[in-house]
Amino acid sequence: IITGVIRIYHMGSIDLENFKTRMRSTVSVREGQGVVLLCGPPPHSGELSYAWVFNEYPSFVEEDSRRFVSQETGHLYIAKVESSDVGNYTCVVTSTVTNARVLGSPTPLVLRSDGVMGEYEPKIEVQFPETLPAAKGSTVKLECFALGNPVPQINWRRSDGMPFPNKIKLRKFNGVLEISNFQQEDTGSYECIAENSRGKNVARGRLTYYAKPHWVQLIRDMEIAVEDSLYWECRASGKPKPSYRWLKNGDALVLEDRIQVENGALTISNLNVTDSGMFQCIAENKHGLIYSSAELKVVASAPDFSRNPMKKLVQVQVGSLVILDCKPRASPRALSFWKKGDTMVREQPRIFLLNDGGLKILNVTKADAGTYTCTAENQFGKANGTTNLVVTEPTRIILAPSNMDVAVGESVILPCQVQHDPLLDIMFAWYFNGALTDFKKDGSHFEKVGGSSSGDLMIRNIQLKHSGKYVCMVQTVVDSVSSAAELIVRGSPGPPENVKVDEITDTTAQLSWTEGTDSHSPVTSYAVQARTPFSVGWQTVTTVPEVIDGKTHTATVVELNPWVEYEFRVVASNKIGGGEPSLPSEKVRTEEAAPEVAPSEVSGGGGSRSELVITWEPVPEELQNGGGFGYVVAFRPLGVTTWIQTVVTSPDNPRYVFRNESIVPFSPYEVKVGVYNNKGEGPFSPVTTVFSAEEEPTVAPSHISAHSLSSTEIEVSWNTIPWKLSNGHLLGYEVRYWNNGGEEESSSKVKVAGNHTSAVLQGLKSNLAYYTAVRAYNSAGAGPFSATVNATTKKTPPSQPPGNVIWNATDTKVLLNWEQVKAMENESEVTGYKVFYRTSSQNNVQVLNTNKTSAELLLPIKEDYIIEVKATTDGGDGTSSEQIRIPRITSMDARGSTSAISNIHSKSGYIPVLLFFVVNALW
Repeated sequence: IITGVIRIYHMGSIDLENFKTRMRSTVSVREGQGVVLLCGPPPHSGELSYAWVFNEYPSFVEEDSRRFVSQETGHLYIAKVESSDVGNYTCVVTSTVTNARVLGSPTPLVLRSDGVMGEYEPKIEVQFPETLPAAKGSTVKLECFALGNPVPQINWRRSDGMPFPNKIKLRKFNGVLEISNFQQEDTGSYECIAENSRGKNVARGRLTYYAKPHWVQLIRDMEIAVEDSLYWECRASGKPKPSYRWLKNGDALVLEDRIQVENGALTISNLNVTDSGMFQCIAENKHGLIYSSAELKVVASAPDFSRNPMKKLVQVQVGSLVILDCKPRASPRALSFWKKGDTMVREQPRIFLLNDGGLKILNVTKADAGTYTCTAENQFGKANGTTNLVVTEPTRIILAPSNMDVAVGESVILPCQVQHDPLLDIMFAWYFNGALTDFKKDGSHFEKVGGSSSGDLMIRNIQLKHSGKYVCMVQTVVDSVSSAAELIVRGSPGPPENVKVDEITDTTAQLSWTEGTDSHSPVTSYAVQARTPFSVGWQTVTTVPEVIDGKTHTATVVELNPWVEYEFRVVASNKIGGGEPSLPSEKVRTEEAAPEVAPSEVSGGGGSRSELVITWEPVPEELQNGGGFGYVVAFRPLGVTTWIQTVVTSPDNPRYVFRNESIVPFSPYEVKVGVYNNKGEGPFSPVTTVFSAEEEPTVAPSHISAHSLSSTEIEVSWNTIPWKLSNGHLLGYEVRYWNNGGEEESSSKVKVAGNHTSAVLQGLKSNLAYYTAVRAYNSAGAGPFSATVNATTKKTPPSQPPGNVIWNATDTKVLLNWEQVKAMENESEVTGYKVFYRTSSQNNVQVLNTNKTSAELLLPIKEDYIIEVKATTDGGDGTSSEQIRIPRITSMDARGSTSAISNIHSKSGYIPVLLFFVVNALW
C-alpha cells in the first residue's frame, strides 16, 4: 500500500541545479501503513548521493530496518509509519563530483484519524533490475527494501545455493548487498527475500559480467631491411572477445597480396621503403576500444662493420670449436665470403660457411691459426673485417686438491697446480660451497700460496664452519678448468638440546635431552652438571648410569639434597674433547625429607647469673631438607639422667638461653642439639659439656696505687682478687678514671685482660690531678670498685727546641754543641738531652743520652748522617731541633790526610767561620 507519493522532476542543466521553489503537498497516512516519499532531484550531470532531513537541517533521517534511502532513486521508504514519524521531510541531493549540495522543499507527513492500519505481508518497493551487467573489478551494489506490517526482515541468497564469499558485505540493515572487485565467478542470479509474520515476497535479478578490452601483447617499434618480411602481432582480452583493425598514419590500412591481417596479426612481405610509417592496432568490443601504436622503419644500406665490428683477436685451444662472426649492418642482408691470408676459404669436413655469414671450424689445430678476412656485399656496396685466430695448448691441473679430514684448530693446504700455454695468463679462484672466496674479508683463515703456476689454498686455525666443498677454478682467456675436494672438519660436539626434568624425588631427578650437533665426530659420552642457589657455579653430579654413553639421552641424578632448587645442564664429549654445555633446564625443587644433618660447633657458656647459654652453628638452608625447620635443644646437669628439651623454631637462630634461679653458677651441663622439619625429626649433635653462667666477682682489688709517668700518662697498679670456683674464668680488670674537674659519672675507662695488675692511662692532660678506681669482671659481669686513688700528671715538656746546633766532623767522629733549653714556669724542668742519629739510607734511629749541651759521636763519616736533638724532662721529651744533615767526608780526607780541622787551623784566619756552622734543616 503506497499513499501520499509526490513526484517532482526537472530537466536540463549540467552539474547540479537548485530545486524549483514550490510547496509540496501534505502526505496523510494511517499509523502502521507504509509510505514512499519521492525526491525528484533537479537537473544535473554526474552521480548523486541522497539523504533526507527530518523537520530542521541538519537533523538527518537515521536509516534502520524501518527506514531506507535509496541511492538509486533518492526516495525515502518507511516500511511502517509510527506516530514519531510525523513531521516535515526534505530531500538533500549532493554531487559526488563537485560536492555541491541542494535541498528540496519540505514534504509534510501527517497521520490520518480514521484508524490504525492492520498487518499485511511485505511488498518489495526497492529492487534491482532483472538483468544487470557489471564490469570486471567494479563494486556492485544491489538495493532491496519492502513495506509491511510488521516491519519485514530482509535476507539475501544466490539462486544456485552457493554461499557468499567473504568479500560480499550486507549494508544498511541488509538493505544493500555489496560485491567488491566483481569477477566472472560473481555472475548469476541473486534473490532478495522480504519476510514478516504475514508472509514473504522475493525479488530476483541476474548479474552478468563484461570487460572492456585490455592489452595482452602490444606492438613495438620495428626497423627492418628492405625485401625482408614484417610480422606484427597485437593481442587483447575482454568480454565479449575483442575484434581488431589496423591504421597506418591515421588511416585505415589498405590490404593487398603483400599486406594481410589475421586474428589481429599484421604480415607484410617483401618490404620496401614506402611501407615505413606509424601503425596503430585497435582492439574493441561493445564496451570500449584501446589503441597500441608503433613505428615501422624500412631501411636500405650497404654493409657496414662500424656498429658491429669483428673481433680483432680470437684465442682458442687445440681441439676445440671456434666460430668467427661476420655480422655487418646491411639492408638487405649481405652475402659473405672468407679468406685466410690471401687464400679463399672453402668448406671442408672441419670448416663450414654459416648462413649468417660466420665461419665455423671444428677440432681446431695449430695450423688453423692466422688472419681471417670476411668480405660482405649487397646491391648497395661491400665492406670487410679481419680477425686474428690464435690457437693455444689446453690448461691442465697437474696437482689437484684431495678430500681431507681434519680437526678444529689445525691448518691445512689444498694444492692446485697447473700446466698451461706460456702465451696465456692464468688466474686462480677458490669457491667454498659455491661462493667465491674473498681473501681480504676472510684473511684471518684463508691465504693463497704458491708460485705463478700454483694457486694452493692455505686454511689456518680451521673451524667447523669451514667444512664443505672447495673448488679450485683456473681460468685463461681461452679456457677454464676446475677441481673439487671435500673438507670435513671435526670438532667437539655442540650443546645438547631440550634438557628437561621428567621426574623429581627428594634426592633424585630423572633427566632427558636430545643430541646437539656432533661436529662430524660422534658423541662418546655425556656428563650432567647441576647448580643451586648455594653452589659455587656448576658442579658435576653423580648419575645412574655412572658413565653415560653417547647413545643414551636419559639419566637419573642421585645424591641430591631434599627441598633445594636445582638447575641441570648436559655436556657432550667426543674423541676431540668436551663441547659447550646445554642451556639450563627449568628450575625444579626436590621433594621434602626429614633432616639428616645435626648442628655443628655446639658450645655455650657465659651469660648472666642463673643462665645457661647454649650456642651452635646453624644448619645451612641447603641441608634443612624441607620447610618448618627448627632445632630441639636438650640439656641436663652433669650426672642427671633426665633430659630437659625445648624447641627453637627459627632455622637461623644460633643460640638458646635457659634461665632459672636454681642454676648453680659455673656448673657443668651436658648439652646436645637436634633438628626437625615438616617431615619429622633428624639426628642430635654429639653430647658436649657447657658451663652455666659464672657469678660476677664479689671482691674489689686491693693495694691500689697510681703515679705519673709523664705529662700525659699515669700508671695504675693493684693486687689480684682472690679466686673461687663460682667466679669461673676471670676475664680481666676495668680501670675507671676522671680528672679533678670532672664527674665520676662521666669518667673514662680502660680494660686489661687476664691477670695483668697494672694499666697505663694515656692521652691525659698535663699538670692535672686524676682519680681512679679498679674492679674485676668476668662473663657474668663486673665486681665492686676498689678504693679511689689519685695522681697528678707532670708538667708538659719545654716547647723550646735546642737552638744554635753547631757541628764539626772528622773522618771518625762528630762533635755537637747547642744552646741550653730553659723551661717556662708551666713546663717540666730539663733533666738532660737526647741526640737522635741515623744514616740517610736507614730508618733505624740510635739515641745518645747526655746531661750536657754538647756531645761527641764516634761515627765513621762514610755517608750522610741525619741528626736531631731533644730536651728530656719528667714530663717527657721536648720539641726536636731541626734536622741536621752531615755530609760524608770526601775520599781525599779518607786517605789519611790531616783533618779538616787541622787544615783549617793552619791555612786560614777564618777558622770560626769554616769550623762551626749554625745549621738550618738540611733534609
